[in-house]
Amino acid sequence: MKIAPDWTEYSVIATGDGEKLERWGKYTFIRPDPQVIWRPARPLAGVCKVDAVYERSREGGGRWKYFSPVPEQFSVSWRGLSFSLKLMGFKHTGLFPEQAVNWDRMSRLIEGAGRQVSVLNLFGYTGAASVVCLRAGATVCHVDGAKAMVERAGENVRRNGLDSSRMRYIVDDCFKFTQRELRRGHRYDAVILDPPSFGRGPSGEKWKIEEGIGDLMSLVAEVLSDNPLFVCLNSYTTGLQPGVMANILRLSLPAGARIDSDEIGLPTEEGLVLPQGCTAFATFD
Repeated sequence: MKIAPDWTEYSVIATGDGEKLERWGKYTFIRPDPQVIWRPARPLAGVCKVDAVYERSREGGGRWKYFSPVPEQFSVSWRGLSFSLKLMGFKHTGLFPEQAVNWDRMSRLIEGAGRQVSVLNLFGYTGAASVVCLRAGATVCHVDGAKAMVERAGENVRRNGLDSSRMRYIVDDCFKFTQRELRRGHRYDAVILDPPSFGRGPSGEKWKIEEGIGDLMSLVAEVLSDNPLFVCLNSYTTGLQPGVMANILRLSLPAGARIDSDEIGLPTEEGLVLPQGCTAFATFD
């Protein structure tokens, strides 16, 4: 398992009974986590002061219950980059800290390429990977179906003092956008994909990863440049194990791609490692 490196303003404090207690900067939250099927060493609410808990609803979804004031927006930093956070109605904060394993690798590849690198970030969310690639020197096309997420990606670029002119912000269905890029003749040296298990595009387009990932990866193979650098595919979907992800890349990408895959996780202060999905990575000569 690959463990996210270099977090000083984020940590998983404790886990148990389907929940994790996390520290985000100076705030602590309890959120659900489906991987946590073990019992806690002691009740999470008694470990330390808790600022908010996400409570699931029997009807679906849930809400945040606050025990102390939490600003509408706050931030954490990683290796000198600052990311804007917000407690959302579907338990997220706007950042997946475990993805630092990929941010680290992307940065090293872009910085070591010795040339201008163009990156296509599909399902780009609030733009952490886009910000990392920009700082490493790449140009980035950031695509997500949710306008609010793309706007927050722009905010993350600006808050880090990066050049927004080197990033395109696209609100669109990722599959349809990639099709149009192919027709336009646009190609990319690197592609990042972080698809949800299920989702909808801005015009109501339905996405289910098991049904759509094969066709999307075929498009990704076509949209790669003649001198590709990397492809990164992430998944939080139960059943899509690292070997499955590697097979998807191997069957989709040009021969000669070097592919590896693994679980990714977060260390906890209680001495465990918390699994947080998996990633498959392809690099090229």
